Amino acid sequence: MTRLFHNMPVPEVLRALRQAKGYYITNTARDLSQSDFKNRILLHTDLLAADSREKAGYFSLEITGGASVHVDILRHQVNPFTKLKVLRERMPQTMFQTLCRGVNLFGYRPYPQNVIRFTVREFAKYVDVWRTFDFMNHIENMRAVFEEVAKAGKINEPCICFSTGPEHTDAFYTDKVREIIDVTGNDIILCIKNHGGLGTPTRIGELVDAIKQRFPDLPIHYHGHNTDGNDVGRITAAVLNGASIVDAADFSFTGYYGPPPVLSVIQALKELGHTAIGIDENAIIETSDVIRDERKYYEQFESQIKGFQPTVQIHKLPGGAMGSSLEQASKGNFLDRMPAILHHELPRVQKELGNWWSVTPGSQILWTTAVSNVINGERYGNPSGDLRNLLLGKYGPFPFYNPEIWIYEKVLGENWQQVLKDEGGIEAIDDIDLAHERFALSEKIGAEPTDQQLVLYLQHPKDAVEFFKFEEQYGQVYVLPPSIFFRQGGFEVGQVLNFQDHNGKEHMIEIGPSPVIDTGETNVYLNVDHHQSIFTFLPEASSGNPGQAAIPTKEEIQDLAMTGDMRSPFAGNIVEISVKEGQEILAGDRIAIMEAMKMQTPILSRTDGIVVMISARSGDSLRPGDRILTIRVIE
Repeated sequence: MTRLFHNMPVPEVLRALRQAKGYYITNTARDLSQSDFKNRILLHTDLLAADSREKAGYFSLEITGGASVHVDILRHQVNPFTKLKVLRERMPQTMFQTLCRGVNLFGYRPYPQNVIRFTVREFAKYVDVWRTFDFMNHIENMRAVFEEVAKAGKINEPCICFSTGPEHTDAFYTDKVREIIDVTGNDIILCIKNHGGLGTPTRIGELVDAIKQRFPDLPIHYHGHNTDGNDVGRITAAVLNGASIVDAADFSFTGYYGPPPVLSVIQALKELGHTAIGIDENAIIETSDVIRDERKYYEQFESQIKGFQPTVQIHKLPGGAMGSSLEQASKGNFLDRMPAILHHELPRVQKELGNWWSVTPGSQILWTTAVSNVINGERYGNPSGDLRNLLLGKYGPFPFYNPEIWIYEKVLGENWQQVLKDEGGIEAIDDIDLAHERFALSEKIGAEPTDQQLVLYLQHPKDAVEFFKFEEQYGQVYVLPPSIFFRQGGFEVGQVLNFQDHNGKEHMIEIGPSPVIDTGETNVYLNVDHHQSIFTFLPEASSGNPGQAAIPTKEEIQDLAMTGDMRSPFAGNIVEISVKEGQEILAGDRIAIMEAMKMQTPILSRTDGIVVMISARSGDSLRPGDRILTIRVIE
């Protein structure tokens, strides 16, 4: 057996891995896109690479999952299911792989069990290998995914998330593998998910050896990042000690924070007598040759800080979080504070909160806490809702040790012990009425939704609806190359843009006039392949309009809350309105949940009273100071 194929029975795949005289390679294209290009690599580019990737003979192509499902619809790039369907037509033999966050699926919060199972069933129609992790390594948070993947006849690849420190011993990780197998049975692949590229080659080799000593028939898949420039060394050590599969990516697109180059891995291991099974090196070279010229169109999404970062061994921030964190720092004008955040505050917060694994959503909790501590000056003085939930044990028990009491007091309040008693522990999330949600979605999009549309809506309601409406109005824009989709600098009237689609067919876009009509709207005329289209845009609101309301300060928002005028404390989206008009509430009761930068924060009442008017709805995007609701204060 020299190659493994899409739709092969799971027992045959596992038998081949156990008998392999060499190692297999997964092309982690999705991880490359997330870590080094903020998830912006378009389907058009993946389709250009499809033929040569198909010939390359990979164990699998990781092409969906993680944050890509959200970003694909958020940025109006492509329907994630369309991506899988179109790529399967071009890659009939290669197994597709996903990255799933267990109970958080492809989102950032825990979902009901029936949503988890429904989502896995739909994606399993296209995805062969399910790499599933939990940032607390809490096995119960992954159970539903394991069960549904097995029912679908697909490959379960549970993860142990890896980190460093005195608590992260071989004994701890091998016991964790035992916990996984007790749930899944023996017919799995185990992934060592080294999401930050942590540890030395020696340390990774020791861990692989320890697992193989205890579980000799267990195939191991090593996944790491090349943030410090040393992951080829870790991959080599993993293979030398018995790993069956390793991760890498196309060399013409590799950067600093994602996987290392495939060809470099092959070359390093070849001299040591280890062969990449089923691999066509010429096809690997061809892939990079085909897509190399596309890279320049993605430069705007590459990291604000160039170069390898050996200091990842200190701050432990994974590749996917590095890009988004640097982008946030750039937009927030605190790039100059990054050394203090990364090299001092972040490792300090890591230890204070238990030295667990910095991967979604844990990496966001650590990052936002460290940033708040540095920028606001008061450590743990402005905790996020997710930090609060962490201390309440909503994500699972702390694996090694609990934070110190003073942190509980800062985050939960002086009566933290009672709060922990009343609210602590993982809560069972009740199943939701999928028929009701389907009806709600049909009302929003004006049509009966497909199961796949419902899946996307259940995870990202606001962004999914906006994407469906966008696609209905403008069509499937994945046919556009990055040179058009990400074009910067505007357009001139009469300008003609020529491009080829992923099938090599020539297209033309001619920019027509853009008159402003009596209503103030702008009609934009386009000739697309000699067919005229007219698009109407509303006038932009001028930021300098006289009388425009000024954004209140943090202190003013807090003062208004004391009078019952509840305002948004930051820019974000309303996830939930937790109360109803006419409801009597007490100070400290949750009135809403808001989300920003993947973090959910509860908005709490500052006073006793009765809700008299609700001004915001679930899904609304609010600026700081926008009204959420009004409470009539009870003296």
